[in-house]
Amino acid sequence: MRRVKSPEELALMRKASGLADLVMDKVYRFLRPGLSERRVKEFILKSFDELGTVPSFDPIVAFGANASMPHYGGGDAVGEEGDCAVLDFGCRVGGYCSDMTRTFFLGGVPDESAEVYRVVLESQLKGIGAVRPLVAAQEVDRAARDVIARAGYGEHFLNRLGHGIGLEVHEGPYIVEGNDTPLEVGNVFSVEPGIYIPGKLGVRIEDLVAVGEAGAEVLNSFPKELMTTP
Repeated sequence: MRRVKSPEELALMRKASGLADLVMDKVYRFLRPGLSERRVKEFILKSFDELGTVPSFDPIVAFGANASMPHYGGGDAVGEEGDCAVLDFGCRVGGYCSDMTRTFFLGGVPDESAEVYRVVLESQLKGIGAVRPLVAAQEVDRAARDVIARAGYGEHFLNRLGHGIGLEVHEGPYIVEGNDTPLEVGNVFSVEPGIYIPGKLGVRIEDLVAVGEAGAEVLNSFPKELMTTP
């Protein structure tokens, strides 16, 4: 019952994802070198409060080498020119959660970072393209993971491709190797490949998708092309 969302549940999750998109846009316009992770996190929390909603989990803001830790706990690091900035957050509407991640670059992007971003975006699009009813959950993970492995970054993709979401941020179905459960219409889960290079950078791109009769409905609309801050 939790895995398959009703039309009413999907409507709430679309709205929650739309609000997260709005906040991501605000944060992108706010970001610049010289800000601390803590200051950006405070801005995210304030932005959700102004929209009349609450975060679905503690937002992640990670600059530079801190972004190489997928579940970084946050701190006071100050973003510098050329740093990546991983922003992972969501909110609740009617009890239902959203969850999204974008990676920006502060003031500019080094060539290696741009290549890592290109690979992660290709991986995410390939994973979304593999979503359709009756496909095993692990096949979606494999489709995305293969892109990163072929590019030579396989050892740096540390997490499962995705997790189900609804009343909780993490629930079934889990999009991971070993889960041969077929996807069903109404499943909602994240597609969030990443490359994490210790001591250097991390790049993650995450959207929520709902399984429809014809494939994946992407619930997030904020752009995914490589973006740098002023």
